Amino acid sequence: MARRTKEIAGEAASRGVVTVGERVRRLRAGLSPIFQTAGAAAGAYYLASVGLGHEQPFFAAVAAMVSLGAARGQHWRRAIEMVLGVSVGIAVADAIILGVGNGSLQIFLVATLAMSAAVLLGGGSLLVTQACVSAILVATIEHPSGGLVPDRFFDALVGGGVALLVSQLFFPLNPLSEVRRAARPVFTALGEALDETAAALRAGAPDQAREALVQARAIDEGVHRFNDALGAAYETARLAPPRRRARGPLEIYAQAASQLDLAVRNTRVLSRASISLVRDGAPAPPELSRVIGELAGAVRSLGEQLKEPDREVRTRKLALRAARTATSLLPEREALAINVVIGQVRLTASDLLRGSGMDLAQAQEALDRVSLDDED
Repeated sequence: MARRTKEIAGEAASRGVVTVGERVRRLRAGLSPIFQTAGAAAGAYYLASVGLGHEQPFFAAVAAMVSLGAARGQHWRRAIEMVLGVSVGIAVADAIILGVGNGSLQIFLVATLAMSAAVLLGGGSLLVTQACVSAILVATIEHPSGGLVPDRFFDALVGGGVALLVSQLFFPLNPLSEVRRAARPVFTALGEALDETAAALRAGAPDQAREALVQARAIDEGVHRFNDALGAAYETARLAPPRRRARGPLEIYAQAASQLDLAVRNTRVLSRASISLVRDGAPAPPELSRVIGELAGAVRSLGEQLKEPDREVRTRKLALRAARTATSLLPEREALAINVVIGQVRLTASDLLRGSGMDLAQAQEALDRVSLDDED
């Protein structure tokens, strides 16, 4: 028993050492943004004090901290909107408090308006929280002049301007890291949707095929975030001197992004066609599910290729192997283009039938009946 107790104590001590080491690593990784935020707050306070002659420009430092978190990684126009939003929010809160006084209800009103404005600006949870904190500070810190003097508004503009310089010009985020972070979920989701489609074909499971279609449709939001991150990265690489070297590598991501949206759309078409193929519960030919699995492998390989360009051979090999095997399943290779067009016509006709009031089963039955009539 004593030995076991000693072992447990040793394991706990070991985990404690690992935890401390991990915390130290996190601190080292976070030192740069910590220093930047603290420097922006101190610089804004100094500029408002010296440049505007304000005795205690507290809100210059506050606005710098709030705006720095909101503007980092954004387009220039979006970042400016965030900064103006914070500044105007402080000014409006200041006016409300001077007009109706302090108190619990006033804090409720000011906090509600500040968070609503942050949501309207499209801010995330961080900006919403920071806007609320700023508003509460306005509501609880007495204005030194006792009247409606826009000192705090100008202090906030100074703080926001300093935040823009720090976040967009002097210490911008690494644009390649931001683009990679935005691209990773898209490639992961696209590969999973193709895997789900392959599994549905292999099992002859229409419900699973429909789930694959739902997954494929959900990728659009990730594609939009990827394209937005790419646009912001180009802007950063063009305007921020420390990030000019990223312009070349970003071209690789831009080329992939231009085709990724088409690949997602084609995957949706593929998933929809798979629903029709297995709707009777019979599995598809094994080669077909294997082909789609190879496409999923090509998607993942392309995602890795963006980080390691020398992987392009594997990406092309998997994509071409999938195309070759799929083509070999056709009775006549010359019919490939015709089959694709016919398949798209049928899918579009199904959309129109469902738009007219039919459900999915009725639309498919009507299309099958037309095909049988043609054969007769």
